[in-house]
Amino acid sequence: MYLVLQRLLCLLTTVVMICEGFYLPGLAPVVYCDKSLNDHKNCKTDLKIFVNRLNSVETVVPYEYHKFDFCVVDEDNSPTENLGQVVFGERIRPSPYKMTFKQQIQCQSVCKKEYAHGDKEKVSKLKFLKNGIALNYNHHWIIDNMPITWCYDVENGQKYCSTGFPIGCFVDKDGKQKDACVISNKYSEKNTYYVFNHIDVTITYHSGTNTDWGQEFGWDGGRIVAAKLEPRSIKHSKAGDCSPGLPALGIGADTTDISFNYTYSVSWETNDDIKWSSRWDYILKSMPNTNIQWFSIMNSLVIVLFLSGMVAMIMLRTLHKDIARYNQMDNSEDAQEEFGWKLVHGDVFRPPRKGMMLAVLNGNGVQIFCMTLITLVFACLGFLSPANRGALMTCSLVLYVCLGTPAGYVSARLYKMFGGEKWKSNVILTAFSCSGIVFGVFFLLNLVLWAKGSSAAIPFSTLIALLALWFGISVPLVFIGAYFGYKKRAIEHPVRTNQIPRQIPDQSMYTRPIPGIIMGGVLPFGCIFIQLFFILNSIWSHQTYYMFGFLFLVFTILIITCSEATILLCYFHLCAEDYHWWWRSFLTSGFTAIYLFIYCIHYLVSKLEIHGSASYFLYLGYTFIMVFLFFLLTGSIGFFSCFWFVTKIYSVVKVD
Repeated sequence: MYLVLQRLLCLLTTVVMICEGFYLPGLAPVVYCDKSLNDHKNCKTDLKIFVNRLNSVETVVPYEYHKFDFCVVDEDNSPTENLGQVVFGERIRPSPYKMTFKQQIQCQSVCKKEYAHGDKEKVSKLKFLKNGIALNYNHHWIIDNMPITWCYDVENGQKYCSTGFPIGCFVDKDGKQKDACVISNKYSEKNTYYVFNHIDVTITYHSGTNTDWGQEFGWDGGRIVAAKLEPRSIKHSKAGDCSPGLPALGIGADTTDISFNYTYSVSWETNDDIKWSSRWDYILKSMPNTNIQWFSIMNSLVIVLFLSGMVAMIMLRTLHKDIARYNQMDNSEDAQEEFGWKLVHGDVFRPPRKGMMLAVLNGNGVQIFCMTLITLVFACLGFLSPANRGALMTCSLVLYVCLGTPAGYVSARLYKMFGGEKWKSNVILTAFSCSGIVFGVFFLLNLVLWAKGSSAAIPFSTLIALLALWFGISVPLVFIGAYFGYKKRAIEHPVRTNQIPRQIPDQSMYTRPIPGIIMGGVLPFGCIFIQLFFILNSIWSHQTYYMFGFLFLVFTILIITCSEATILLCYFHLCAEDYHWWWRSFLTSGFTAIYLFIYCIHYLVSKLEIHGSASYFLYLGYTFIMVFLFFLLTGSIGFFSCFWFVTKIYSVVKVD
């Protein structure tokens, strides 16, 4: 047994390593070269910096770049966002920060901002900027399709590279500093806002030495492999002076008139040890707790495999003895003296109450399961890497829309098996109920974002496009799947159902429905909560998530544990002569979603420091959507596992 587990662990570790190592950057590399090679058709000389929406860990409401009255240019030529970027709230715009390959820039002025006390519009903009500094809003800049990072020292002498950097720092009246202020000791004056109005950018490039593409340009070109910056607050004494010794730009809470410049400097470095295909590594490897994830996931895997082996052996041994004993009986009197799961063979396939709703939930659960599985496969292969912004959400939405056929087919097959006759209601509920709940909550949250003027608010045209995908593609596919489902013969059960229901004896505390359902979700949740921490960090703390190999492995473990926990509890209930297993199988594994909701609340209370009723409302709203979809996913896994198990055991025993 130990040898089998050891080999299985080695195999799974190899799979994870392959999934993590196979990386497709998403875009073809761009070669930049000196102005002397400007006529070369295969290289570029100018680099553009794009800005994305600004967000904060202290609030759920992001804003566009121009909302904070920074230096802007004409945004008509902004890059076109895909569907996933729009839904995620990304708004990529051109910036006035420009540079030329290998050309040093020293204290280049971008624009000057003046805020007069008598100008209400200017005062309002300055107030919004100071509020953004107090809430620790962060810039997100992009160059050559990769983020410009802000790297600083953290605990144990390690360096953390963040994909965003703060717009400033705030020291309150008690002298408490924000994290951005703590890094430098220059920002210490109480009740003062410091604007980071100067940026030192350092760009590292691969010169192409000993490469085919480098030889093409005579090694005068380069590919960008890293871009880092250092934000500073500077009170410029004169134009063109950005020396480190200048005093910081402090804005008091009662500031009347103020003016300051936005400036930047650019320096270039060459590093031929970093390949273009691995240029994201220094960002991803600096994410905190990455090593903990390796250890925790493997530890969880060992525990789950051990428990799964134990459960499988118990189930196989017990069932084997039961089936052998039942099949060796020679007369019906012996059968009547037996107790256990065989006694309910005439009621175990009795249609459940609210069978239509159960069929609808399982149909939508199958749709979400297929979407999740295919999305994780693509993500493991690298097609949904961080370089492909919005690709993950776009893939999920497109797959969900296109997988309406399995939802309609499964729902129709189950409803027909239950003996339902209202097939029109079944199809309509399958197509509109669960999707309608998600869209309704999403639209309500969008109204809050609209009211706040947030960049995360979905434009009206995009909402129309989502509705068009839903009504124009998903709904017809559900009807097509339901048509083929109703055309097939009803699923035949291995045993006949008695006309008169059997009376269920009094149940013990452990075989009653509610305790069983509550216990059923513990083991599946225990397998995912470590990975869940990193997923929530990527969503709410704006960290880059890239461990899709581990996520695929955890998803596989989730399927196994949901199935085994549900089957085990179903067997105990059948042995106690309780044949109401249809809804219980769905709710047993689906209860994992309740533990997920509790964990999300714990994460909100213990890890996040968000402010404002709107942020709490948005957090709970998005959490509800995630928990609801997870409920459908895990519930359908438990239902079909239990359905397979019950069909299997009753098909191998002799029933008169």
